[in-house]
Amino acid sequence: MRQDVKKICNLLKQYAKLKRDLTAFNQVSSPSFDGVSSHSSRNNAESRLINHVDLSYQLKEVEDALNAIHDPQYLFILHEYIINKRFTRNEACERLSVSVSKFNYMKNQALIDFEKLLNLVR
Repeated sequence: MRQDVKKICNLLKQYAKLKRDLTAFNQVSSPSFDGVSSHSSRNNAESRLINHVDLSYQLKEVEDALNAIHDPQYLFILHEYIINKRFTRNEACERLSVSVSKFNYMKNQALIDFEKLLNLVR
């Protein structure tokens, strides 16, 4: 696999992890910003808040790029095969009625298209 395509694929694999991390963060109680808290706890609360905003922004960029893809086969490959890992490569080939080599070509093209769209939303 080409290095640029591999990099994009890894980014999408991290997308699901980022969503889980953000969900876990949202389940943590809100930090209190009273005047009594120590300096170190305020920094910790601020750091967590900044991390939350950063994760949210990263997720929005990926989601905006994914939403801009209109090819249903590319969407299937990106969502079901790469992000959610619901299908093996052979199962995905069967679903799309394509050969493995055609699937690999489509996957690489979907990743390249996604990268272009991601660069546009950034």
